[in-house]
Amino acid sequence: MSWEQSLIRIAGYEVETRQKRLAEVVARREAAEMRLLMLDAEIEAEVAFIRTEPLAAFHQSGYMSGCKERRIRILTEIDLITAEESGARDALAEAFESQKKYEHVAAGMARRKAQDAARRETAELDELGVRQASRPRAGGF
Repeated sequence: MSWEQSLIRIAGYEVETRQKRLAEVVARREAAEMRLLMLDAEIEAEVAFIRTEPLAAFHQSGYMSGCKERRIRILTEIDLITAEESGARDALAEAFESQKKYEHVAAGMARRKAQDAARRETAELDELGVRQASRPRAGGF
């Protein structure tokens, strides 16, 4: 395997690693968003219960303040994960760029090798033609 192909494989591995990292970060963000939705659903269910049971209203303020704190923590977590996701996306884009650069360089080198081989073949054929032209021919022709 040539060094160009090795670089491309390493760059491909880097892309795969960063894709996995991004997928993990996205899954964590989605899980946090799901927890936020569940909390909102719990709050709605509690409010509906309090409407049917007036005695439960005594505990509503404590419950709501606890839910507010949990909501703030989840929103903060979502903001942090979103920033991390942005960084992971940027890193993935950089890895793709590096991989494409290596592929471009390898393609250019392959083209140059093919051109050099074609030039050598043409030179060999020209030399063969000159040799045959300079040979004395039998039969006087």
